[in-house]
Amino acid sequence: MEKALSDETGILRIAPSRGWVALKLKEMWGYRELLYFLTWRDVKVRYKQTVLGAAWAIIQPFFTMVVFSLFFGRLAKMPSEGIPYPLFSYSALVPWTFFANGLNTGSNSLVSGSNLLQKIYFPRLIMPLATVFSGIVDFLLALAVLFAMMFYYGLTGTVNVVWLPCFLLLAFITSLGVALWLSAMNVQFRDVKYVIPFLTQIWLFATPIAYPSTLLHGVWRTLYGLNPMVGVVEGFRWALLGTNTAPGPMIIVSAAAALVLAVTGAFYFRRMEKTFADVV
Repeated sequence: MEKALSDETGILRIAPSRGWVALKLKEMWGYRELLYFLTWRDVKVRYKQTVLGAAWAIIQPFFTMVVFSLFFGRLAKMPSEGIPYPLFSYSALVPWTFFANGLNTGSNSLVSGSNLLQKIYFPRLIMPLATVFSGIVDFLLALAVLFAMMFYYGLTGTVNVVWLPCFLLLAFITSLGVALWLSAMNVQFRDVKYVIPFLTQIWLFATPIAYPSTLLHGVWRTLYGLNPMVGVVEGFRWALLGTNTAPGPMIIVSAAAALVLAVTGAFYFRRMEKTFADVV
């Protein structure tokens, strides 16, 4: 919304914004308490009235790891850079699951929260932001299992682990960027919800989870980094397992792609924001 104050009448006029508008991040800071409560609401609602509760945060990546280990590790003999294949795949599935869940829930945040959207004004960016934030709890639970697996396989980790928050931030930015694009589109085109599972599945196999990115060489490996999750996954393996994927051109490309995705998504979201309450 765009606000204008009339000098002659002293009346505050609120009118729809036109064209591309500013992100108004300072305004979002004023609503930080709402962001906190929406995030906490999503955390509580996610496993409400479920039998296993928060254990689902562990079950999903763990059993995917079991399937990958059977078909890709044992049958296809996929290389794993000297790391036990279950640990190799699970270390990638932890950030991937955080990204995928944020993408799915964030993309549907406006439609699922339509009642709130139509009743009060607040920066709409808060809704997908809160859903992506809520996934950090699940991420920490899955990460704890990863540390337990490292202990089981006798790996103590390296000092590179201090870089882990940077790669988590990269996964967060990527997930939020995609969620902003798709959530705004989902309000206008409801068939977007059918595209999301297909997109997630394709993206999964386009990311080096079941296989190492070192299968590519030279400039092709750098270009592979245009998929931001490539940098995230290989960064996690380097930080935790000490693989030969130290930050370099590929991860720099991934970080740049994630920033472009997030910035353009935020501006597109703000441009379409004026139509949300009417269309949803």
